Amino acid sequence: QVQLVESGGGLVQAGGSLRLSCAASGRIFSGNAMAWYRQAPGKQREFVAVISSGGSTNYRNSVKGRFTISRDNAKNTVYLQMNSLKPEDTAVYYCNTDRPGPWGQGTQVTVSS
Repeated sequence: QVQLVESGGGLVQAGGSLRLSCAASGRIFSGNAMAWYRQAPGKQREFVAVISSGGSTNYRNSVKGRFTISRDNAKNTVYLQMNSLKPEDTAVYYCNTDRPGPWGQGTQVTVSS
């Protein structure tokens, strides 16, 4: 049974924007902080942003001011608005709770220079 489904990735030029979505099962989403992670080729998966069940947010330093995480509790969905994208943002993006369980398939984001 699919628990996390990420979408919205694509190819964009540097300076462009993308909005990622993650539909989660209610069991995973409800009452939990939700986060976005990313994994670039040849690198370990890393934290990008987190939002608590109450809406508090936190970001890795390199995306602060450019990325915005949000959630729609009625839809069990978490979003990542990514602006001013840079080539170093290229990665597969995943969502999960702040204490990750099984991963979804992720969505590829490629930023060309």
